[in-house]
Amino acid sequence: MSVNSCLDLPRNIALVHEWFTPRSTGGAENVVQVIDDLLTEISSQPELFSLVNEGNLPKTSWLLNRKVRTSFIQKLPFGISHVQKYLPLLPFAIEQLDLAGYPLVISSSHLVAKGILTSPDQLHICYVHTPVRYAWDQMNIYLKRSFLRRIGLGPLIRWQLHSLRQWDQLSSSRVDYLIANSNFTAKRIWKYWRRRSEVLHPPVNVNRFDWNLPREDFYLSVCRLVPNKRVDLLVRAFNRLKLPLIVVGDGVEKAYLTDLAGPTVQILGFQSKENIENLMSKCRAFVYAGIEDFGIAPVEAMASGAPVIAFGKGGVLDTVKCFNSKSNKIATGLLFPDQTVKSLVEAVEYFKEKQLWKDLNPELIRDWANSFSQDSFKFRFEKTINRAWNEHLNSCDIDTSDLRP
Repeated sequence: MSVNSCLDLPRNIALVHEWFTPRSTGGAENVVQVIDDLLTEISSQPELFSLVNEGNLPKTSWLLNRKVRTSFIQKLPFGISHVQKYLPLLPFAIEQLDLAGYPLVISSSHLVAKGILTSPDQLHICYVHTPVRYAWDQMNIYLKRSFLRRIGLGPLIRWQLHSLRQWDQLSSSRVDYLIANSNFTAKRIWKYWRRRSEVLHPPVNVNRFDWNLPREDFYLSVCRLVPNKRVDLLVRAFNRLKLPLIVVGDGVEKAYLTDLAGPTVQILGFQSKENIENLMSKCRAFVYAGIEDFGIAPVEAMASGAPVIAFGKGGVLDTVKCFNSKSNKIATGLLFPDQTVKSLVEAVEYFKEKQLWKDLNPELIRDWANSFSQDSFKFRFEKTINRAWNEHLNSCDIDTSDLRP
Protein backbone atom coordinates (compact mmCIF):
# COMPACT_ATOMS: atom_id res chain seq x y z
CA MET A 1 0.00 0.00 0.00
CA SER A 2 1.43 3.35 -1.01
CA VAL A 3 1.38 6.48 1.14
CA ASN A 4 0.20 9.66 -0.59
CA SER A 5 2.57 12.60 -0.18
CA CYS A 6 1.71 16.29 -0.35
CA LEU A 7 4.65 16.92 -2.69
CA ASP A 8 5.90 14.37 -5.18
CA LEU A 9 9.38 12.95 -4.80
CA PRO A 10 11.89 13.99 -7.47
CA ARG A 11 12.47 11.75 -10.48
CA ASN A 12 16.26 11.76 -10.06
CA ILE A 13 17.15 9.82 -6.92
CA ALA A 14 20.56 8.44 -5.97
CA LEU A 15 20.86 5.29 -3.85
CA VAL A 16 24.30 4.76 -2.29
CA HIS A 17 25.71 1.64 -0.64
CA GLU A 18 29.28 0.65 0.29
CA TRP A 19 29.69 -2.19 -2.19
CA PHE A 20 27.77 -4.62 -4.34
CA THR A 21 29.40 -8.04 -4.49
CA PRO A 22 28.12 -11.62 -4.14
CA ARG A 23 31.10 -12.19 -1.82
CA SER A 24 29.49 -10.04 0.85
CA THR A 25 25.71 -10.11 1.01
CA GLY A 26 23.46 -9.93 4.03
CA GLY A 27 20.87 -7.82 5.77
CA ALA A 28 22.32 -4.49 4.61
CA GLU A 29 22.18 -5.54 0.96
CA ASN A 30 18.61 -6.76 1.44
CA VAL A 31 17.65 -3.31 2.76
CA VAL A 32 19.09 -1.65 -0.34
CA GLN A 33 17.15 -3.98 -2.62
CA VAL A 34 13.85 -3.31 -0.82
CA ILE A 35 14.47 0.47 -0.88
CA ASP A 36 15.25 0.22 -4.60
CA ASP A 37 11.97 -1.68 -5.15
CA LEU A 38 10.00 0.91 -3.18
CA LEU A 39 11.48 3.93 -4.96
CA THR A 40 10.79 2.29 -8.33
CA GLU A 41 7.16 1.73 -7.27
CA ILE A 42 6.44 5.21 -5.92
CA SER A 43 8.69 7.47 -7.98
CA SER A 44 11.38 6.19 -10.37
CA GLN A 45 14.16 3.63 -10.44
CA PRO A 46 17.10 5.21 -8.57
CA GLU A 47 20.67 5.49 -9.83
CA LEU A 48 23.00 3.22 -7.88
CA PHE A 49 26.37 4.30 -6.46
CA SER A 50 28.97 2.30 -4.55
CA LEU A 51 32.69 1.96 -3.93
CA VAL A 52 32.86 -1.18 -6.08
CA ASN A 53 30.52 -3.38 -8.07
CA GLU A 54 31.24 -6.98 -9.02
CA GLY A 55 29.79 -7.70 -12.44
CA ASN A 56 29.88 -11.51 -12.14
CA LEU A 57 26.32 -11.90 -10.85
CA PRO A 58 23.94 -14.86 -10.74
CA LYS A 59 21.02 -14.70 -13.16
CA THR A 60 18.61 -14.21 -10.25
CA SER A 61 20.38 -11.08 -8.94
CA TRP A 62 18.32 -7.88 -8.80
CA LEU A 63 21.45 -6.02 -9.92
CA LEU A 64 21.62 -7.83 -13.25
CA ASN A 65 21.59 -5.27 -16.09
CA ARG A 66 21.68 -2.38 -13.60
CA LYS A 67 24.35 0.29 -14.01
CA VAL A 68 26.28 1.05 -10.82
CA ARG A 69 28.51 4.13 -10.65
CA THR A 70 31.67 3.23 -8.73
CA SER A 71 34.74 4.85 -7.16
CA PHE A 72 38.40 4.59 -8.15
CA ILE A 73 38.70 1.56 -5.81
CA GLN A 74 37.02 -0.42 -8.61
CA LYS A 75 40.19 -0.09 -10.73
CA LEU A 76 42.76 -0.86 -8.02
CA PRO A 77 44.38 -4.32 -7.82
CA PHE A 78 41.95 -6.67 -6.02
CA GLY A 79 39.78 -3.64 -5.30
CA ILE A 80 36.57 -5.48 -6.18
CA SER A 81 37.31 -8.74 -4.42
CA HIS A 82 39.05 -7.27 -1.35
CA VAL A 83 37.62 -3.78 -1.01
CA GLN A 84 38.01 -3.77 2.79
CA LYS A 85 41.78 -4.13 2.41
CA TYR A 86 41.74 -0.52 1.22
CA LEU A 87 40.10 0.70 4.45
CA PRO A 88 42.35 3.79 4.85
CA LEU A 89 41.31 4.98 1.37
CA LEU A 90 37.57 4.32 1.63
CA PRO A 91 36.53 7.62 3.28
CA PHE A 92 38.38 9.57 0.57
CA ALA A 93 36.97 7.31 -2.15
CA ILE A 94 33.32 7.73 -1.13
CA GLU A 95 33.75 11.51 -1.18
CA GLN A 96 34.77 11.39 -4.86
CA LEU A 97 31.40 10.08 -6.05
CA ASP A 98 29.65 12.81 -8.05
CA LEU A 99 26.05 13.12 -6.89
CA ALA A 100 25.25 16.45 -8.56
CA GLY A 101 21.87 16.40 -10.26
CA TYR A 102 20.15 14.22 -7.66
CA PRO A 103 17.82 16.31 -5.43
CA LEU A 104 17.22 13.27 -3.19
CA VAL A 105 20.10 11.07 -2.04
CA ILE A 106 19.51 7.97 0.10
CA SER A 107 22.47 6.11 1.55
CA SER A 108 22.62 2.71 3.21
CA SER A 109 25.63 2.83 5.51
CA HIS A 110 27.57 0.47 7.75
CA LEU A 111 31.00 1.93 7.03
CA VAL A 112 31.48 5.03 4.84
CA ALA A 113 28.42 5.48 2.57
CA LYS A 114 27.01 8.25 4.77
CA GLY A 115 30.14 10.34 4.01
CA ILE A 116 29.08 11.30 0.47
CA LEU A 117 29.17 15.01 -0.32
CA THR A 118 25.91 16.81 -1.07
CA SER A 119 24.87 20.46 -1.46
CA PRO A 120 22.36 22.45 0.64
CA ASP A 121 19.82 21.99 -2.17
CA GLN A 122 19.98 18.20 -1.86
CA LEU A 123 18.30 16.10 0.80
CA HIS A 124 20.48 13.28 2.15
CA ILE A 125 18.65 10.55 4.10
CA CYS A 126 20.85 7.84 5.59
CA TYR A 127 19.70 4.42 6.75
CA VAL A 128 22.30 3.44 9.35
CA HIS A 129 22.98 -0.25 9.94
CA THR A 130 25.69 0.63 12.48
CA PRO A 131 28.34 3.19 13.27
CA VAL A 132 31.55 1.38 12.26
CA ARG A 133 31.70 -1.45 14.82
CA TYR A 134 35.42 -2.17 14.62
CA ALA A 135 36.31 1.51 14.97
CA TRP A 136 34.25 2.07 18.11
CA ASP A 137 33.04 -0.22 20.92
CA GLN A 138 33.99 -3.54 19.29
CA MET A 139 37.51 -2.56 18.25
CA ASN A 140 39.28 -4.76 20.79
CA ILE A 141 37.09 -7.78 19.97
CA TYR A 142 38.09 -7.55 16.31
CA LEU A 143 41.75 -7.01 17.12
CA LYS A 144 41.98 -9.82 19.67
CA ARG A 145 42.52 -12.56 17.10
CA SER A 146 43.59 -10.32 14.21
CA PHE A 147 46.35 -11.72 11.98
CA LEU A 148 47.80 -8.22 11.53
CA ARG A 149 48.07 -7.78 15.28
CA ARG A 150 49.86 -11.11 15.62
CA ILE A 151 52.53 -10.05 13.12
CA GLY A 152 53.21 -6.82 14.99
CA LEU A 153 51.02 -4.36 13.11
CA GLY A 154 48.60 -3.80 16.01
CA PRO A 155 49.72 -0.20 16.73
CA LEU A 156 49.41 0.75 13.05
CA ILE A 157 45.89 -0.72 12.83
CA ARG A 158 44.87 1.09 16.02
CA TRP A 159 46.11 4.39 14.57
CA GLN A 160 44.16 3.81 11.36
CA LEU A 161 41.02 3.08 13.37
CA HIS A 162 41.65 6.24 15.41
CA SER A 163 41.67 8.26 12.17
CA LEU A 164 38.55 6.43 10.96
CA ARG A 165 36.72 7.35 14.19
CA GLN A 166 37.48 11.03 13.63
CA TRP A 167 36.21 10.92 10.03
CA ASP A 168 33.20 8.83 11.06
CA GLN A 169 32.05 11.44 13.55
CA LEU A 170 32.83 14.35 11.22
CA SER A 171 31.00 12.86 8.24
CA SER A 172 27.88 12.11 10.29
CA SER A 173 27.13 15.85 10.37
CA ARG A 174 26.71 15.82 6.57
CA VAL A 175 23.51 13.75 6.75
CA ASP A 176 20.22 15.66 6.86
CA TYR A 177 18.05 12.82 8.23
CA LEU A 178 19.24 9.70 10.05
CA ILE A 179 17.31 6.43 10.31
CA ALA A 180 18.57 3.74 12.69
CA ASN A 181 17.81 0.04 12.24
CA SER A 182 17.14 -0.47 15.98
CA ASN A 183 16.96 1.33 19.30
CA PHE A 184 20.41 -0.04 20.09
CA THR A 185 21.84 1.53 16.92
CA ALA A 186 20.07 4.79 17.74
CA LYS A 187 21.83 4.82 21.12
CA ARG A 188 25.19 4.18 19.45
CA ILE A 189 24.51 6.98 16.94
CA TRP A 190 23.85 9.37 19.81
CA LYS A 191 26.89 8.14 21.76
CA TYR A 192 29.40 8.49 18.91
CA TRP A 193 27.88 11.14 16.64
CA ARG A 194 25.61 13.09 19.01
CA ARG A 195 22.79 12.93 16.44
CA ARG A 196 19.15 12.00 16.92
CA SER A 197 17.68 9.34 14.63
CA GLU A 198 14.38 7.69 13.80
CA VAL A 199 14.16 3.94 14.45
CA LEU A 200 12.91 1.81 11.56
CA HIS A 201 13.57 -1.92 11.72
CA PRO A 202 14.94 -3.44 8.51
CA PRO A 203 12.81 -5.65 6.23
CA VAL A 204 12.89 -9.43 6.69
CA ASN A 205 11.58 -11.85 4.08
CA VAL A 206 9.45 -13.75 6.58
CA ASN A 207 7.47 -15.53 3.86
CA ARG A 208 10.44 -17.78 3.06
CA PHE A 209 9.90 -19.93 6.12
CA ASP A 210 7.54 -22.68 7.33
CA TRP A 211 6.46 -22.37 10.95
CA ASN A 212 4.34 -25.52 11.37
CA LEU A 213 6.82 -28.35 10.79
CA PRO A 214 7.52 -30.85 13.61
CA ARG A 215 10.35 -29.75 15.91
CA GLU A 216 13.44 -31.93 16.29
CA ASP A 217 15.87 -32.24 19.19
CA PHE A 218 18.69 -29.94 18.11
CA TYR A 219 19.64 -26.29 18.60
CA LEU A 220 20.75 -24.03 15.78
CA SER A 221 23.10 -21.10 15.17
CA VAL A 222 23.28 -19.29 11.81
CA CYS A 223 25.73 -16.40 11.41
CA ARG A 224 29.07 -15.35 10.01
CA LEU A 225 31.86 -17.01 11.97
CA VAL A 226 33.66 -13.86 13.11
CA PRO A 227 34.80 -12.90 16.64
CA ASN A 228 32.02 -10.47 17.55
CA LYS A 229 29.31 -13.11 16.96
CA ARG A 230 30.70 -15.05 19.96
CA VAL A 231 29.93 -18.46 18.50
CA ASP A 232 32.77 -19.70 20.73
CA LEU A 233 30.44 -19.20 23.71
CA LEU A 234 27.79 -21.34 22.04
CA VAL A 235 30.25 -24.13 21.30
CA ARG A 236 31.70 -24.14 24.83
CA ALA A 237 28.24 -24.07 26.39
CA PHE A 238 26.89 -26.96 24.32
CA ASN A 239 30.10 -28.93 24.92
CA ARG A 240 29.28 -28.62 28.61
CA LEU A 241 25.56 -29.29 28.17
CA LYS A 242 26.22 -32.27 25.88
CA LEU A 243 23.23 -31.19 23.79
CA PRO A 244 23.13 -31.22 19.96
CA LEU A 245 24.08 -27.90 18.35
CA ILE A 246 24.33 -27.23 14.61
CA VAL A 247 26.39 -24.19 13.58
CA VAL A 248 25.84 -22.84 10.06
CA GLY A 249 28.12 -20.17 8.61
CA ASP A 250 31.57 -19.42 7.29
CA GLY A 251 34.29 -16.99 8.28
CA VAL A 252 37.71 -16.51 9.81
CA GLU A 253 36.81 -18.44 12.98
CA LYS A 254 35.61 -21.62 11.28
CA ALA A 255 38.83 -23.62 11.83
CA TYR A 256 39.11 -22.41 15.44
CA LEU A 257 35.50 -23.37 16.20
CA THR A 258 35.87 -26.75 14.50
CA ASP A 259 38.80 -27.54 16.79
CA LEU A 260 36.82 -26.31 19.79
CA ALA A 261 33.68 -28.33 19.02
CA GLY A 262 32.90 -31.42 21.09
CA PRO A 263 31.04 -34.53 19.91
CA THR A 264 27.57 -32.94 20.14
CA VAL A 265 28.47 -29.85 18.10
CA GLN A 266 28.47 -29.81 14.28
CA ILE A 267 30.14 -26.98 12.36
CA LEU A 268 28.46 -27.28 8.95
CA GLY A 269 29.97 -24.20 7.33
CA PHE A 270 28.20 -22.53 4.42
CA GLN A 271 24.75 -23.88 3.56
CA SER A 272 22.21 -23.06 0.87
CA LYS A 273 19.17 -20.93 1.67
CA GLU A 274 16.98 -24.00 1.30
CA ASN A 275 19.00 -25.95 3.88
CA ILE A 276 18.94 -23.03 6.30
CA GLU A 277 15.18 -22.64 5.93
CA ASN A 278 14.73 -26.36 6.63
CA LEU A 279 16.95 -26.29 9.71
CA MET A 280 15.23 -23.21 11.14
CA SER A 281 11.82 -24.79 10.64
CA LYS A 282 12.84 -27.92 12.57
CA CYS A 283 15.23 -26.76 15.33
CA ARG A 284 14.25 -26.92 18.99
CA ALA A 285 15.48 -23.33 19.41
CA PHE A 286 17.72 -20.77 17.73
CA VAL A 287 20.68 -19.64 19.88
CA TYR A 288 22.71 -16.45 19.65
CA ALA A 289 25.42 -15.03 21.94
CA GLY A 290 26.65 -11.95 20.06
CA ILE A 291 25.63 -8.31 20.22
CA GLU A 292 23.83 -7.36 17.02
CA ASP A 293 22.79 -3.88 15.98
CA PHE A 294 19.55 -5.49 14.79
CA GLY A 295 20.00 -9.18 13.99
CA ILE A 296 18.00 -10.53 11.06
CA ALA A 297 18.74 -14.22 11.74
CA PRO A 298 16.76 -14.31 15.04
CA VAL A 299 13.77 -12.75 13.25
CA GLU A 300 14.08 -15.34 10.46
CA ALA A 301 14.12 -18.06 13.11
CA MET A 302 10.95 -16.65 14.66
CA ALA A 303 9.38 -16.51 11.19
CA SER A 304 10.06 -20.26 11.18
CA GLY A 305 8.19 -20.62 14.47
CA ALA A 306 11.41 -21.29 16.42
CA PRO A 307 11.91 -19.75 19.87
CA VAL A 308 15.12 -17.76 20.31
CA ILE A 309 17.64 -18.04 23.16
CA ALA A 310 19.90 -14.98 22.96
CA PHE A 311 22.16 -12.66 24.93
CA GLY A 312 19.90 -9.88 26.14
CA LYS A 313 21.67 -6.88 24.66
CA GLY A 314 21.54 -5.03 21.35
CA GLY A 315 18.95 -5.42 18.63
CA VAL A 316 17.36 -8.57 20.09
CA LEU A 317 15.77 -6.35 22.74
CA ASP A 318 13.65 -4.95 19.88
CA THR A 319 12.88 -8.30 18.28
CA VAL A 320 12.69 -11.05 20.95
CA LYS A 321 9.87 -10.94 23.51
CA CYS A 322 11.39 -12.63 26.55
CA PHE A 323 9.52 -15.37 28.41
CA ASN A 324 8.52 -14.52 31.97
CA SER A 325 6.79 -17.13 34.12
CA LYS A 326 4.98 -14.37 36.03
CA SER A 327 3.61 -12.66 32.92
CA ASN A 328 0.76 -13.60 30.62
CA LYS A 329 2.23 -11.67 27.71
CA ILE A 330 3.09 -13.49 24.50
CA ALA A 331 6.75 -14.55 24.46
CA THR A 332 8.99 -15.54 21.56
CA GLY A 333 12.12 -16.63 23.38
CA LEU A 334 14.46 -16.40 26.33
CA LEU A 335 17.18 -13.79 26.96
CA PHE A 336 20.19 -14.50 29.18
CA PRO A 337 21.78 -11.60 31.11
CA ASP A 338 25.54 -12.11 30.78
CA GLN A 339 27.74 -12.80 27.78
CA THR A 340 29.30 -15.86 29.44
CA VAL A 341 29.21 -19.62 29.07
CA LYS A 342 27.67 -19.96 32.54
CA SER A 343 24.78 -17.60 31.78
CA LEU A 344 24.03 -19.34 28.48
CA VAL A 345 24.19 -22.80 30.05
CA GLU A 346 21.73 -21.74 32.74
CA ALA A 347 19.33 -20.34 30.13
CA VAL A 348 19.39 -23.50 28.00
CA GLU A 349 18.99 -25.72 31.09
CA TYR A 350 15.96 -23.66 32.15
CA PHE A 351 14.53 -23.83 28.63
CA LYS A 352 15.01 -27.62 28.61
CA GLU A 353 13.84 -28.28 32.16
CA LYS A 354 10.64 -26.23 31.74
CA GLN A 355 10.12 -27.55 28.17
CA LEU A 356 9.43 -24.00 27.07
CA TRP A 357 9.07 -25.02 23.43
CA LYS A 358 5.64 -26.32 24.50
CA ASP A 359 4.64 -22.92 25.94
CA LEU A 360 6.11 -20.78 23.15
CA ASN A 361 3.49 -21.19 20.43
CA PRO A 362 5.07 -21.41 16.93
CA GLU A 363 2.10 -19.71 15.25
CA LEU A 364 2.20 -16.77 17.67
CA ILE A 365 5.97 -16.52 17.25
CA ARG A 366 5.47 -16.38 13.48
CA ASP A 367 2.75 -13.71 13.85
CA TRP A 368 5.17 -11.54 15.82
CA ALA A 369 7.87 -11.97 13.15
CA ASN A 370 5.41 -10.67 10.54
CA SER A 371 5.68 -7.20 12.09
CA PHE A 372 9.20 -7.06 10.56
CA SER A 373 8.01 -7.92 7.05
CA GLN A 374 9.10 -6.18 3.86
CA ASP A 375 5.64 -4.67 3.39
CA SER A 376 5.73 -3.17 6.88
CA PHE A 377 9.16 -1.68 6.20
CA LYS A 378 8.09 -0.19 2.86
CA PHE A 379 5.02 1.45 4.37
CA ARG A 380 6.99 3.13 7.15
CA PHE A 381 9.97 4.06 4.98
CA GLU A 382 7.73 5.73 2.41
CA LYS A 383 6.06 7.80 5.12
CA THR A 384 9.48 8.84 6.42
CA ILE A 385 10.97 9.94 3.11
CA ASN A 386 7.78 11.79 2.15
CA ARG A 387 7.84 13.68 5.44
CA ALA A 388 11.55 14.46 5.17
CA TRP A 389 11.19 15.59 1.53
CA ASN A 390 8.28 17.91 2.34
CA GLU A 391 10.23 19.43 5.26
CA HIS A 392 13.25 19.86 3.02
CA LEU A 393 11.25 21.71 0.36
CA ASN A 394 9.68 23.95 3.00
CA SER A 395 13.10 24.79 4.41
CA CYS A 396 14.35 25.68 0.93
CA ASP A 397 11.56 28.27 0.62
CA ILE A 398 12.92 30.28 3.57
CA ASP A 399 14.09 33.77 2.52
CA THR A 400 17.72 34.05 3.71
CA SER A 401 18.37 37.53 2.30
CA ASP A 402 18.03 39.21 5.70
CA LEU A 403 20.12 36.67 7.60
CA ARG A 404 23.40 37.91 9.01
CA PRO A 405 26.48 35.78 9.90
